[in-house]
Amino acid sequence: MAGKKLRFALFGKAFQDDKSTAIRRILDSLREREAEVYVHRAFYDYLTKVLNMEIGADGVFDGYDVEVDYALSIGGDGTFLKAASLVGSRQTPIMGVNTGRLGFLADVLPAEVGQALGEIYEGRVRIEGHTMIRLETDGEPIEGNPCALNDIAVLKRDMASMISIRACVNGEYLVTYQADGLIVSTPTGSTAYNLSNGGPIMVPSDRNLCITPVAPHSLNIRPIVVRDDARIELEVESRSHNFLVAIDGRSEKLVEGTRLTVSKAPYEVKMVKRLNQRYFSTLREKMMWGADQR
Repeated sequence: MAGKKLRFALFGKAFQDDKSTAIRRILDSLREREAEVYVHRAFYDYLTKVLNMEIGADGVFDGYDVEVDYALSIGGDGTFLKAASLVGSRQTPIMGVNTGRLGFLADVLPAEVGQALGEIYEGRVRIEGHTMIRLETDGEPIEGNPCALNDIAVLKRDMASMISIRACVNGEYLVTYQADGLIVSTPTGSTAYNLSNGGPIMVPSDRNLCITPVAPHSLNIRPIVVRDDARIELEVESRSHNFLVAIDGRSEKLVEGTRLTVSKAPYEVKMVKRLNQRYFSTLREKMMWGADQR
């Protein structure tokens, strides 16, 4: 470990007042290893102005204009998704520290940070590549990042009646969904919105995507799994003449007639996993998967 200088970018959820001790522990662990620390401005402002912490950061950044070796996401899975949208294209490996609730992506507990950082310095971690998907539109441009680590969903607006979504895969007509929405999920996102709508769990190493309807108005429509190199084209009709598209939960309004194409992004998100972390044990522990309460 001696002589090894590593640089870390820190992203965090603001407004986690009761987590200040955990955040302090993370910062102290980084300082002990003489790491260079760069903090995302929104998180830096929260730490210094709201929690009145002395950070001693080596730099503060707004977008993602820093050169670092690793990124640390401090919060829950939502914080991790936001970090991934910024660092993914730069291929910076992200470690998620869970100060939230469930923490499926943010899977390192604050008490384990010192040990996990030691494993990073010793090279005893696994770097996993996770598929991202990208949304393209033929009409209105998407304002934010068009790429998602978890899912891209097409949804009806507010109290509007169901929408009609004509779906094609690789140019071949699939079906027209009459539903409240449609989710295209990656394996990483299969345990999120996809699962709550009856979609299957897909192991992250699988090279698949799942197309899952939200509240379909037919009993014979089921989720379908396709290869992740597929091009999924969607056309939406709505009585309100507009609809929402949510990219990892960031929603934007689009007008009826906008043609949407969902396909694999040109890069993967790199995740830092400890060697003792196993996917199926995480499923059992975090999601009570397979638990028999009888």
